[in-house]
Amino acid sequence: MSSPDTPPGARAAWSRFLHGRSAPPVLLAYAVAMLAFGARLSTLPVLGSVLPIVELTMLILAVAVAVHHAETIAHRLGEPYGTLVLTMAVTVIECSLILAVMLSGDGNATLARDTVFSVIMLVCNGLVGLCFLIGGLRWGEQTFRTTSARAYLMVLVPFGVLTMVLPGFTTSAAGPFYSTAQIAFVSMVTLALYGIFLYVQTVRHRGFFDVEGGEGGAETEPSMASATMPYALLGIALIAIVLLAKSFAASIAFAVAAIGAPPAIVGVLVALLVLLPESVAAIQAARADQLQRSINLALGSSLATIGLTFPAVGALSLVLGKPLVLALGPTEMVLLVLTLVVSMVTFSGGRTNILSGSVHLVLLATFVFLIFVP
Repeated sequence: MSSPDTPPGARAAWSRFLHGRSAPPVLLAYAVAMLAFGARLSTLPVLGSVLPIVELTMLILAVAVAVHHAETIAHRLGEPYGTLVLTMAVTVIECSLILAVMLSGDGNATLARDTVFSVIMLVCNGLVGLCFLIGGLRWGEQTFRTTSARAYLMVLVPFGVLTMVLPGFTTSAAGPFYSTAQIAFVSMVTLALYGIFLYVQTVRHRGFFDVEGGEGGAETEPSMASATMPYALLGIALIAIVLLAKSFAASIAFAVAAIGAPPAIVGVLVALLVLLPESVAAIQAARADQLQRSINLALGSSLATIGLTFPAVGALSLVLGKPLVLALGPTEMVLLVLTLVVSMVTFSGGRTNILSGSVHLVLLATFVFLIFVP
């Protein structure tokens, strides 16, 4: 899979390190060292300016390593469990980043809302649009199971409305907030509904989500020396990410302030970071004419983002007494509704082409443009 112009030694050694057993422990050791000495190192003249770039680089490496080991497990388990493992790993990464940024400095009351909204826009418009466009350019038309898409959207629509639209219309708490009782209730129902969806996906109607003509589980991947090793390496990588997120929180706030970007861009950056590896897997699946796997990865990550991230962030806000701005503004509400409506139309026919991909990408471009020109 390496290209002819790749230097034979350097890239192979680098790939072996990232995909081997040594990368997660090394990243964890770095994260522990930064936790212990990072504040002192940041005060040094030269290191103070370079350290944020190093921290971001190490965090991106940790995300890539974690997703690689999640994909190793995913190949062994097959569908739909493989996609589920990958989605859960990405959700853990996302939760750790959101909580770290929320707790850093004076906090960021809108970050959870901005990140969840950004994930939905980036996934349902950006990732889905790219998969449809790339797959359409390569294969003309591609097919998928409408039963799976309908199941995803059936849960995604109430998730989006309950967590980002309804808070602006309730009266128990003034402003774009939920009251304590409302946060607890919505957290419980989103968790319960996501649990029911997982039961449908993995047990009751798992055939809805099967990848036709896709690769099997253990048959396509040789087993490693120890059956539990990928799980241990994934766990170590995720712990490293959680620890690195604390340093990343300060770095991203500094970077956004330095370039004078709007605050909402922090949510977009967090969403981009956690979705990047999963997006690569989904696009590769679309190029291989496995659009069903692309849809499983894309829409599955949207559901997990709301179904797991909202309860985690809501619980944190209640425990720490931090305010949590949830309701979207009028412009964002229009974009959310438009995205959900277009998605329902797109996924209703079971076939896609470059037109449907182009429509979703136009919506993504509109979302990004309106962040800078509201």
